[in-house]
Amino acid sequence: MTIFWAIIRHELKLTARQPGDLLLIVSFFLLTTSLFPLAVGAEPNLLARIAPGIIWVTALLSVLLSLPRLWEPDYNDGSIEILMLSALPLELIVLAKVLVHWLLTALPLALLTPLVAVMFQLDIQALPLMVGSLLLGVAALSLLGSIGAALALGARSGTVLVALISLPLFIPILIFGVSIADMALMSLPSEGAFLILAALTLFALPVGILGTAWALRLAVSN
Repeated sequence: MTIFWAIIRHELKLTARQPGDLLLIVSFFLLTTSLFPLAVGAEPNLLARIAPGIIWVTALLSVLLSLPRLWEPDYNDGSIEILMLSALPLELIVLAKVLVHWLLTALPLALLTPLVAVMFQLDIQALPLMVGSLLLGVAALSLLGSIGAALALGARSGTVLVALISLPLFIPILIFGVSIADMALMSLPSEGAFLILAALTLFALPVGILGTAWALRLAVSN
């Protein structure tokens, strides 16, 4: 497990030295969400009604924007082969990398969500569920998106391929993530949707880890 934590520390230090990817996610999320009030007007009821969908779709696109950088640098410089020769199983290496991706994506988006909620005049009572669903849902997006990022290694149009593979897998996460906030806004019980989102995330955990490990072995063997 020393190697596991060393990978996490290395990735965090690398982000601290080169924060470009993190700033790109934050800037994209803020700029994209800020465009909608300008486009649809400042009518409070309309903004509050469309806020959950806009926040979730923008968060999904922010995750998608960061996925090509999840494995591509390690693949290009040969770090993947070195990691695969280490004593740590490849599945745990995948878990460490995805965990860092979740920390650097979900946490900034969760911290920015209250600011966006104020912009959209979202009911404050729905805010905790919105933040909680994002933290949970982005974990599933990172796990499933990791498969697409690994399968696209070595491809000429890697970014497009990542989107084509990942977007269909993201749809159930998006549906139930938005449903949680919508039900909270309408004062309806949202526990069922939250439990389904949690179940999808638990399902994505083994699927994402095993699928990514298989795709990485395939990429290295080619």
